[in-house]
Amino acid sequence: MNIFKKESVSSYMQADAQLKKTLKTKDLIGLGIGAVIGTGIFILPGHEAASHAGPAVAIAFLLAALVSGMVGMAYAEFSSAMPVAGSAYSFGSVVFGEIIGWILGWSLILEYFLAVSAEATGFAAYFNDNLLSAVGINLPKALQAGPMEGGVINITAVAIVLIIAAIIMRGSAMSTKVENFAVVVKVAIIILFIAVGVFYIKSDNYVPFYPSEFHSGIFGMGGILTAAATVFFAFIGFDALAANSAETINPGKNVVRGILGTVVIAVVLYVTFSFVLTGIVNYKQLGVDDPAAFAMKVVHLATFNKLITVGALFGIFTAMMAMFIGGSRLVYALGRDGLLPKAMGHVSKKQGVPDKAIIVATVVQAVFAGLVPLSELASLINAGTLIAFAFISFGIIPLRRRKDIPNDGFKMPWYPVLPVFAGLCSIGFIFMLPSITKTSVSIWLVAGIIFYFVYGVRHSKLQQKD
Repeated sequence: MNIFKKESVSSYMQADAQLKKTLKTKDLIGLGIGAVIGTGIFILPGHEAASHAGPAVAIAFLLAALVSGMVGMAYAEFSSAMPVAGSAYSFGSVVFGEIIGWILGWSLILEYFLAVSAEATGFAAYFNDNLLSAVGINLPKALQAGPMEGGVINITAVAIVLIIAAIIMRGSAMSTKVENFAVVVKVAIIILFIAVGVFYIKSDNYVPFYPSEFHSGIFGMGGILTAAATVFFAFIGFDALAANSAETINPGKNVVRGILGTVVIAVVLYVTFSFVLTGIVNYKQLGVDDPAAFAMKVVHLATFNKLITVGALFGIFTAMMAMFIGGSRLVYALGRDGLLPKAMGHVSKKQGVPDKAIIVATVVQAVFAGLVPLSELASLINAGTLIAFAFISFGIIPLRRRKDIPNDGFKMPWYPVLPVFAGLCSIGFIFMLPSITKTSVSIWLVAGIIFYFVYGVRHSKLQQKD
C-alpha cells in the first residue's frame, strides 16, 4: 500500500472518454458567472457589511477576487495540462498522490454540497418573502424553515433542488441552454440595479467607510480580512469549470478562457454592486437575507424591488446549477477511482451524465437545504474552498517538473513567485475564518481520513495496479 501513489493523466482521460464533450467557451463563462454571481452578490454584500466591514465590504470583495484570480490562473494551467473530470481532486491525485487528492476531494464534497444547499435556502428566502407574499400566498411557518429555526422543513428549498436535479439529468447540453439564458437575465438585472442605484447613493452612508467597531487584528484590518475570507464562498465558480474539463471541446483553450473570463466579470460586478448597495442604505440596516430588494424598498422603488427579486432568483438558480454539476462530477470522479462505491462512477449511456452521482448529490443537498439554515451552511463552505486553493496553487511547482505531462497551452505567469504567493494567501484566509468554521472542517477532514483508510484505500483502483 502506497497512499502517496500518483495517478496518471492518460488513465483519467481514458476513463472520462464516455462523458460527452459539448461545452464551449461561452458555455463555460455562462457556467462560471452562473456559479459566482448567485447568493454571493444578492446576500453576502449585505451580511458582511453589517457584520464585519461596513461600506469597506467592496474592498473585501476586491481582495477575495484578486486572490481568486491568482488561484484561477493555477486552475487554468492544470485544466490546460489535464482536461479531466474531478477538478482539484484529480489534479491533486496526479501531482501529490492519492491521499492528498482524496483530502482535496473530501474537502470539495463539503464545499459543493453545502453550497447548493445554502443557495437553495437563499432562493427560498427571496421566493417566499418577495414573490409569494406579493401575491398573497404565505406558507405556514412549518414549511418555511427546518427544525433549527422552529419549523419542520424548508419546502421551497427542497423543491428547487429537485427541479435542478431533473434538468441536470437531461444532459449537459440541456443544462447549459437553461444556464446561459438565466445568466443573461441575471446580469441584465444586476446592471440595472447598479445603473438605477447610483442615483440614490447618499454620501453620508460611506462615512465612516470602515467603521471603527470592526477594527481588529493586524493593522486593524481584521474586519475586512474576515469579510474577504467569508465571501470566498462567492468565488468557487471556476473550480466548477475545471470540474467540467472532460466535457469541454478543446479544453486547453476553452477552460482557460472560461475561468479567466469568469473572474474578470465577477470582480467588476461584485465590487460595483457592493459599493452602490452600501451607498443606498446604511450598512447597519443590511443584515437581512434580501439586502438588494430591501434597498429598493428603502428608496420606494417597488417595481425595481420586484425586478431585483427576479434577478436574485435567476442568479441563485444558476449558481445552484453550476455547483450541482460540479459536485456530481466530483462524486463521479471519486467513484470512478474506487474511493467511493463504484456505482458513483456510472455514466448514463443515453444522456452521457453520471446519473448515480447526481442522485446521491440530490438526496444529500435536499436534506441539508430542507433542514439547516443558511447561516449554518455558509459558515462551513469556505474552509474547504481555501484548502483546495492552497494545494492547487502550490501544485503548479510539481506540475511544471512533470516531464510526462506536456502543456502547450496556458501557463501561470511569474512562476514560481505567483503560485507560492497565491497559496500563502489562501492559507492566510483560512486563519481568518471564524473558529467554529475551522473546528467543524477539521472534524470533517478527520472523518474523511478515517473513511479513506477504512474503505477508500481497500477499494482504490490505483492501489490495485501493479
